[in-house]
Amino acid sequence: MIKNEYNVVGIMSGTSLDGIDLALINFKFEDSWTFKIITAETVDYTKDWTTKLKTLVNYTKQELRSLDIEYTAYLANTINVFLEKNNIFSVDAICSHGHTALHKPENKLTYQIGNLPSIAKITNQLVVCDFRVQDVELGGQGAPLVPIGDELLFSNYTFCINLGGFANISTALNKNRIAFDICPLNIVLNKYVSNLGFDFDDKGEIAKSGSINKALLKELNALPFYKKNHPKSLGLEWVNKNIFPLIDSYKLSTPDILRTFVEHIVMQIETVINTKTKASILLTGGGVFNSFLINRINSRTNNKIEIPSKEIIEFKEALIFGFLGVLKLRNQVNCLASVTGAKKNHVSGVIFHP
Repeated sequence: MIKNEYNVVGIMSGTSLDGIDLALINFKFEDSWTFKIITAETVDYTKDWTTKLKTLVNYTKQELRSLDIEYTAYLANTINVFLEKNNIFSVDAICSHGHTALHKPENKLTYQIGNLPSIAKITNQLVVCDFRVQDVELGGQGAPLVPIGDELLFSNYTFCINLGGFANISTALNKNRIAFDICPLNIVLNKYVSNLGFDFDDKGEIAKSGSINKALLKELNALPFYKKNHPKSLGLEWVNKNIFPLIDSYKLSTPDILRTFVEHIVMQIETVINTKTKASILLTGGGVFNSFLINRINSRTNNKIEIPSKEIIEFKEALIFGFLGVLKLRNQVNCLASVTGAKKNHVSGVIFHP
């Protein structure tokens, strides 16, 4: 039976590897959708898991399947701790993205670990997960999936931009929602700042101290991906092949790498957000806490940048994967062909019963 109110736990693990985001959310439908994040937290990965997840693209298929079993159990136990800690005894569903291990939509391949049926058995809850595979099978990019949430939960903004492992954007064009990855972000910045012993560049202070290498900046901006039309998406494999070798060939200091790459990010974002005037831009994701990056973006546009509550900054993706699960339970479209390039709009995701 279709209800008008749902309590779900939305779960997201992104490419920046800053942990597992878990959020208990209440969704209500009365003419339009409203939501309330009741409680949320990020559970940091152990060093062991961080190392494993960083190197997923090097695993054989057999190794990945084995790790998938291990990761699904780890994720399910993390969910159980969250439920117990917050006295959550029953929800309509656990809605989980899993963690992307492989993403090559051009080869009809996308693989998120943590989406095995055992997750429902271990948590003893209904689970909705594995949202990307069907889209790729239908000829889509399998990403980004968040835009349906932007359309139905954040429609008062012209652009919704997430500054995570990658920067991605969603907006309305000719009454259709479009979205695409803009460029790599924290997946690159965090790698290079780790050379100095830090997990991230706090407020962008290290980048701020560096100098722009104009030759590297020019080469980064000339990468063919940026000239492609949407739909388009990025993965770690692309970064490993195109970004890291290019940066490393210049043998720059870490501050200069960070400063140059921040400028690259800003220029790519500027290209997109300045296609409209008098626009409102919602910025979310961990990159929002990089004050230097935000100031640089602000300096390159006359459009209005809005930064929401800390809760939405940090948990917007978990929130929307919770919402994707609700739409799946209602058998309503949660994946837009105009966004991913799939053959048709569709209801994506798999339901596992305990």
